[in-house]
Amino acid sequence: MADYKVNFKELKSRVGVDDVAYALGYRLDRKAGVGRYIELVLGSGSEKRDTLIISNPHNKAAQTFFRRDGSKGDVVTLIRENLDSFFVSGTDEWQKIAKVMARFANMPEPEYRENREFVKAAKVTSHFDASRYEVKPIDTEKIPQIFSLRGLSSETVKDLSPYLVLLRDKQNDKFDGYNVAFPYMDKDDKVKGYEIRGFGGYKSKAAGTDSSTAAWVVDLSGGNREAVTSVFFFESAFDAMAFYQIHKAQLDKNTALVSIGGTFSDGQITGTMARFSHAKAFDCFDNDLAGRVYGLRMMALLEDIPMKISKTEDGIRVEAKEKSFVVNTERPLLAQVAEHLTIRYKMGQWLPPKAFKDWNDCLLNKPMEPVLSPDKNDRDLNLAGRRNTGIKL
Repeated sequence: MADYKVNFKELKSRVGVDDVAYALGYRLDRKAGVGRYIELVLGSGSEKRDTLIISNPHNKAAQTFFRRDGSKGDVVTLIRENLDSFFVSGTDEWQKIAKVMARFANMPEPEYRENREFVKAAKVTSHFDASRYEVKPIDTEKIPQIFSLRGLSSETVKDLSPYLVLLRDKQNDKFDGYNVAFPYMDKDDKVKGYEIRGFGGYKSKAAGTDSSTAAWVVDLSGGNREAVTSVFFFESAFDAMAFYQIHKAQLDKNTALVSIGGTFSDGQITGTMARFSHAKAFDCFDNDLAGRVYGLRMMALLEDIPMKISKTEDGIRVEAKEKSFVVNTERPLLAQVAEHLTIRYKMGQWLPPKAFKDWNDCLLNKPMEPVLSPDKNDRDLNLAGRRNTGIKL
């Protein structure tokens, strides 16, 4: 198949912010009125998680959005914030964004081989500019409320405070405050961007953040990389912090926690494992389809097995080494793959309990399906069960 040059300007003329928002589950708030602006909300009532105010609702090419916390962007920004919600693959964020936009525009998905012109077209900010941001350390005597809303204790925040900062975008003239940020470091411990979280469900990354090779890495060894034996990978920093809080008594100093920020990149995995050359990687990703795909992709990388992964009605189809088989997403990956392929067990799994989408929901005791409110004995048993969940090798 021939390569396609990606014209982001043309794609943006066909795909509106509202198109993507509706696909993500946002709904029009008619009470806010319909005119030059419309408001789309995610969730309702006390469960409202986000609100987007969208300009130019009748002109897709001109559509932008902003939130009341001052964050803003266009359709590319919104897709980038929610990349993990779209079942696409690619070697970096921009390939994935291009594929998502092509789907919405009903255009052929681009195939990337030698041609890299799409990168030049896509990267409005091609590199991370640290001078754009004002950075302050977390004051452990005045911890931001966003952590407690996530169920994270002051002790957990204090323990991990060397890896947390407050961040202000000096170019954002609509929001002069600070958000919580998680520095993305490369293998040489240089800051290459930030994973950013704020109130109202706001999540983003600093402009130009390198999500292809850098990640949020918490090295509990204190810098003794040779001593690290276990590296746990998560889709968000809040999940990593929740896991740490739940399992702190089981973790030792030979441990590293890593957030890939919801956008799986081969370089994030291989780069991180190159830092910790004596360690084993663990899939701690979400209990959803994207999480299982991330786990399979990480296994393929670490086992050095070329693997084609596709979605089926029964689960996930894996094609590798001239074999084809379906993986049941409800069962541990390693045992299923080992039934068909020879693997060296370079990766383990420590997934959230099945009732929970991710580790932060586990900490908050927010199961994916409603359950009857338990009594105290049930709650104690549930907490003990979560603490006793262990590693699947």
